[in-house]
Amino acid sequence: MKLFGMLVVLLSALLPTQGSSSPMPLPPAKDWLNGKPTPASLAGRVVIVDVFTFDCINCKHVVPELRALYTKFSRRDLAIVGIHSPETPYEKIRNNVLANLREQGISWPVALDNSFALWRAYGIEYWPTQMIFDRRGVLRKTIVGEGQDALLESTVASLITAK
Repeated sequence: MKLFGMLVVLLSALLPTQGSSSPMPLPPAKDWLNGKPTPASLAGRVVIVDVFTFDCINCKHVVPELRALYTKFSRRDLAIVGIHSPETPYEKIRNNVLANLREQGISWPVALDNSFALWRAYGIEYWPTQMIFDRRGVLRKTIVGEGQDALLESTVASLITAK
């Protein structure tokens, strides 16, 4: 799936969904934490879309690598966008999500997906899942689960240096 098609979902308030080249009709993200990305803020960047829930231990294990990549690479080269799809009722509460984002040091934009609309639209089956898009918006790699830090970093690094 192309990143621009994904932006139709994530930024539906900014981009019209009718006439989109998206391969499937995708639901909008209505609630954002840590700011809302724009097409301009993601254009020309390698983008990691991280699908997680804050209380999942596997998701927590991925966060340090995402933070490291967010620090290592320039903001003009890399963007991270989170999709929080809760596993428990406690994780659906916006203030709990906010507190946990601060606690885990997640400073990139995160869409709240309490209805699992984005989860279903992207065919996600497991927490955590990272989808990595190149600078042109082409999905290059999907990583499911934890313990794949080297793969995540090497994929991002190779896409950034490919310019």
